Amino acid sequence: MKLLTTLLLAASLAIPVFSTFAQEATPAVPPVEAKVVPAQALKPDLVKGEATFTSMCIACHAADGNSVIGANPKLAQQHPEYLVKQLQEFKEGKRANAIMLGFASMLTDADMLNVAYWLNSKVATPGFAKDKELVSMGERIYRGGITDRQIPACAGCHSPNGAGMPAQFPRLSGQHAEYAATQLTNFRDGIRQNSLQMTQIAAKMNDKEIKAVSDYIAGLR
Repeated sequence: MKLLTTLLLAASLAIPVFSTFAQEATPAVPPVEAKVVPAQALKPDLVKGEATFTSMCIACHAADGNSVIGANPKLAQQHPEYLVKQLQEFKEGKRANAIMLGFASMLTDADMLNVAYWLNSKVATPGFAKDKELVSMGERIYRGGITDRQIPACAGCHSPNGAGMPAQFPRLSGQHAEYAATQLTNFRDGIRQNSLQMTQIAAKMNDKEIKAVSDYIAGLR
């Protein structure tokens, strides 16, 4: 009887010890981290987009995104994914432009998305080619490239009518020839470095070819 009492007492003392050990052995559940919502997952607000564009962009790109200044691009009807990418890269310094760096630095991801989708909702005004002597050369380059120098056709990425491909390649149809020529020259000369593909293509083109294809692009419909 005395032996039984002793064993029961020992067992009762062991229970708290075992319980404590079991609690310590159980792995702690890691805290749930707050998930950061990427810019792509945000829902665009066109009203806010228009307000931001009107307050910051209208002087250079016109009220509806159809710039009338040859040096400034038409942005109306441009793919929003492309516009957001460019604004982010202006802000990060991946695309060098002192003026755009200043404006883009003031924009949040949501602002960029709002502006980009608002611009995409605007209809781009058509342009036209001006240099009749070069338009044939421009058409050949745009539609067929330059085979002997391994310059691919622009239409392969930007589509035959210049509509581009959403999330990949920008719309070019009707873009100012002056702006297009400047960008191709900047790619060629290493001034613009945010597209390796375009840098490699433009590096093989001379001034006359750049002018010709840029003028042809302006008249694409």
